[in-house]
Formats: sequence, C-alpha cells, structure tokens
Amino acid sequence: MGTPPVTGEPADGGPGGRVLAAFDGSPTSRAAVAWALAAAARARTGLEVVTVLPVGESWGEAGLLDPARVDRVRADVADHVRALVDGCHGDAPDTASVPVAATVLTGRPVEELVRRSADAGLLVVGSRGRGAARSTLLGSVALGCVPRARCPVAVVHPAAPAPGRARVVVGLDDTDDAREVLWRAAAEAGRMAADLDVVVARRVPEHWGDLGSAATPVRGETGAHATWRAGRLVREVLGARPGVRVLVETGPPAEVLVRAAQGAALLVVGSRSRSRLSGMVLGSTALHCVVAARCPVLVLHPQPLPAPTA
Repeated sequence: MGTPPVTGEPADGGPGGRVLAAFDGSPTSRAAVAWALAAAARARTGLEVVTVLPVGESWGEAGLLDPARVDRVRADVADHVRALVDGCHGDAPDTASVPVAATVLTGRPVEELVRRSADAGLLVVGSRGRGAARSTLLGSVALGCVPRARCPVAVVHPAAPAPGRARVVVGLDDTDDAREVLWRAAAEAGRMAADLDVVVARRVPEHWGDLGSAATPVRGETGAHATWRAGRLVREVLGARPGVRVLVETGPPAEVLVRAAQGAALLVVGSRSRSRLSGMVLGSTALHCVVAARCPVLVLHPQPLPAPTA
C-alpha cells in the first residue's frame, strides 16, 4: 500500500475523531506534528495539520500578510508538511498509512484551533519552551488552547524519553474525574506498549487552604493507606492489568507529577481544579504540568464514563 498524499481535504477521523496538530513552522511545532502523526497512527485515524495565518499581522519572518497571498502560503505550508511527514516515515514506518491533510486558515490562531477541535479526537500543540526561562515562555497558543479546546490537548515538549521501556504517568486523586483520567491514561499506555505509573501525592499538613489539586488523597492519611486506596481504584477501573505501578509520594501534587514524569513518554492530567472555583477552567496542577514537564503532557477535559451495560 502506498503512502497517502498530503491533501487539502479534511483527514478521515474514524470513530474516535481525527488528530489536529498546530503548525507555524517553528521547531516546537514541527515536533508537535511528528508526535501527532505517531498518535494518529496509534489511534488508527487521520491527521489534520492546521496553520492559522493572522492576516494583516506579523507572522514569523514572513512579514505582513494580506488575504491575496494566502493561496501562495497554503501551497508552501503543504510542501513543508509533506517534507516533515515524509521524514517521519523513515523513523516510524507505521505512520506511512496515516491520511494527512494540510489546512491553512486565516484568523486568530487560538480561536480557529478551538473551533476546529469541536469534532476532533485530539489537539496537539508545541510548547514553544526555550532554555532556562522556558517556564515563562510557554506559547500563547498552547496556553490559550489547553483550557478552551473541546477535545483533549497534548502539549509537546521536545525532550526525548529515557531509553528502555516507555512509561506513561498519570496523576490520581479522589475527585469525580479520577476514573476517566485513569482509564484514558491506561488506553494511551496500551497504544504505546508502555508501562503505566499511577502517581498519588500526599501533602504534609499546612495552615493555608488548598486551592487546587489533581493528585491529592485525603490530607494526613498514611502512605500505606493512600497506596491501598489508590490500588483499589486502579483495580476497579482497570482490572488485573499488567505493567501498572502505584506510586505514593509526599509533596505538592504538581511538583510530584513533574518529578515522576522525568523521562516518561507521556504525562496525563485532568484539566479541572479540585476547588471548582467559579471561572477556574484549568486547575493549578494541570497548568504547572503543562509548563514545567519535560515530556508531552495530555490534558483531559473529563466526561463521565459510560455506565456498565447489564
């Protein structure tokens, strides 16, 4: 079977929805497209690479764009995407069968990507981190899309995973969303042929209130009891699944998760704040992980799992 061409038509999404990847020509967006292509291959779906041109505004080194030049830019983007995808096939032959579309839109990047995400299964964006100051330089597109997208969002940091068997790390807590986050992390681990590390953070008692958490058991409980509770939830959701470890660590949840995810292939977190404060659409732990983790971070906007059928 030949390699599907890069087209301008929307990629076939399959039952789970297509994968979207934001592309602006930067190195981090190129890494995002490569990661998205592999994710589409694992999910057996199509990939749509989306470039949004802010017409009338500066974009990269292209200077000022006007609508009359969009067609020329569209052809140039398709050529770049085709070369990038062809280069990925050499390292990952299983991506060769993924249908790929290159779409060029005009408008505001975050708004257009969020709108496009409504019927997608996954949106992938680059982190745009740079050097030692990377924590203050997460791209505005990534920060804008993570809380607003209508599908899960993967933020790709270009650091390579550690050698050896791949690991997926997920934060586990006692919120209503924990089961779906755990289930989705296990599904990703299965697609990656990776082990799954389920991480629970225990906090030492504090005088100040906790405004948000994505991986915190009841404060003050023992490590043994936290491990038992987490293990019970894992068995309820995943059954007797091999390759799953439950790790209980002491410290702030965000720091614990970022530390546990060093060298991992993926970190999975829920988007919501535990506090449910009005207007708080992205929890502090998820935000910290997106900014500080060195591996790709998958942020989920959980919905209730379907009820078991009789």
